[in-house]
Amino acid sequence: MDDVFKALADPTRRALLDELAERDGQTLFELCGRLLNNHGLSSSRQAISQHLDVLEAAGLVHTRREGRYKFHDLDTAPLRQIAERWPAPPEE
Repeated sequence: MDDVFKALADPTRRALLDELAERDGQTLFELCGRLLNNHGLSSSRQAISQHLDVLEAAGLVHTRREGRYKFHDLDTAPLRQIAERWPAPPEE
């Protein structure tokens, strides 16, 4: 679970998760463009790739290859584990 908290601590990685939550199955090129257009983040492709590696190591992103393209998909299972560990109090 430490990997998940480390991954979520960075604002660029949270923005990547936001973009994948909006539309799964994006390439690195697409994500770089969306980060710039939607969040004003102009990081290099290498930097974004490293952020995606951290997210993948935490289990928050899965990748799949189709031909020469690598697609990134969001996996919220680690977030559900956090919610189960510390559930919100019932609403009154």
